[in-house]
Amino acid sequence: MDTTSISNLQQLELSTETIAKTTNQNLTTELNPRQQKHLETLITRYNQRTKTSKQLAQKYRPVFANNRGSVGFDFLIKEMFYPILTERSLGSRMWDVDGNEYIDLTGGYGIHLCGYNPPFIKKAIADQLEYGIQSGAQAALAGEVAELISELTGMERVAFCSVGTEAMMLALRIARAATNRHKIALFSGSYHGIFDGTLVKAETTDGSPKGIPEYPGITPNTAEDVLVLEYGSLESLEIIKNYKQELAAVLVEPVQQHRLGFQPQAFIQQLRQLTQTLKIPLIFDEMNTGFRIHPGGAQAWFGVEADIATYGKIVGGGMPLAVVAGKAAYMDTIDGGMWNYGDVSSPDVPATWSGTSYCRHSLSLAAARALLQYLKMQGVSLQEQLNQRTSQFVERLNAYFELEKLPIYLSNFGSFFNANFSETSLLLTEPSFLIGLRLIFNHMIDRGVLMPKGDGFLSTAHTAEDIDFIIQAVQDSVRELQAGGFLLS
Repeated sequence: MDTTSISNLQQLELSTETIAKTTNQNLTTELNPRQQKHLETLITRYNQRTKTSKQLAQKYRPVFANNRGSVGFDFLIKEMFYPILTERSLGSRMWDVDGNEYIDLTGGYGIHLCGYNPPFIKKAIADQLEYGIQSGAQAALAGEVAELISELTGMERVAFCSVGTEAMMLALRIARAATNRHKIALFSGSYHGIFDGTLVKAETTDGSPKGIPEYPGITPNTAEDVLVLEYGSLESLEIIKNYKQELAAVLVEPVQQHRLGFQPQAFIQQLRQLTQTLKIPLIFDEMNTGFRIHPGGAQAWFGVEADIATYGKIVGGGMPLAVVAGKAAYMDTIDGGMWNYGDVSSPDVPATWSGTSYCRHSLSLAAARALLQYLKMQGVSLQEQLNQRTSQFVERLNAYFELEKLPIYLSNFGSFFNANFSETSLLLTEPSFLIGLRLIFNHMIDRGVLMPKGDGFLSTAHTAEDIDFIIQAVQDSVRELQAGGFLLS
């Protein structure tokens, strides 16, 4: 491994931060008359355009506990602080409760690789509805869908869950069951769902890493079984060696969703080699990367083979579905392993518990089969073309920001992108600049582009005209903000 290049990459990443994370600060500053007028004009226009979304947010707040209505709250933009409520979607578009049309960049947070409501998935769901929505009894589709996932990913065995967090819980449980160890190593900055056992942050005590709860309600005892290490650091590899007798698994988000510019292939490959040597299971969290960057996910992209991987989002074709897949040595702890009829074989691996009422839902499996068959038919060219289109989109916007001398730039990993800025910029000492970064997303919504924060996804449904429209919306938003005294370089 080239340790110099890793060090340079880490230094670059430490000097940058996503816009979404930074603008979640509660910003207080005294606006000048020009800025105040701009903000008041925007709020009035925004409220008029999305008045029903705001009315319903207020109406149901007493009964509806919804963190999307509170995360990142800032009193300065309180009157625009509500989710845009949507009624329908198709292709690259969504329509809100006020009838406004948007080009959508949220993509269901990465779910809709082929856009909203593609005909082949819509037909699959409608056809299955004719046969009913079965629960409890085994859906006949389950085996076929598992076979398709195995074929595309190269994983030996497949199990189904309802959502990504459940899949992550199961992956960690089977790793612990197979190794009879308790500790998990994961990396700072990664996100692995809302499971208590992964919502842990790092604390160093007497030179040793220690996991502590990241949020209220998580017990210290849960966090004690987690090591939180620095991603991409050679020191992290040494710590893994030191804990080799205690580690049930190393869990990695190969490209962290809020750090897309950091794609440490050499580190990932060395981590794979180390965990193989030490006989520690390597778990890949492929919730965002699975089926998006490549049919075989990040494993195929980086040239590594994990022991266990979790998939979600795309694989369900828009329906709730998640997957745990991996080598038989680990997956056998779910059902006892392989056996045959007509001989003396039987399940002989001690099994842990798995399964929920909805983990093999017939509608989800119907949608998944349609999506996976489509991806198989299209081949890797689908992802390659979408990745290339996203990179070109990112390059165009970055060229614009550079021309305007704004320290904003986009990073992407395939068709997943986010907005960043350099922490070394002197503009970060100006509160009004940070306010402008936050307001740009309200301006884009006002112009018909739905991207509530700095993360976005392109789908195969986005056209060249859509991309031109988005870029124009960004440029117009920046221009108007500058005229109002914000984002001045």
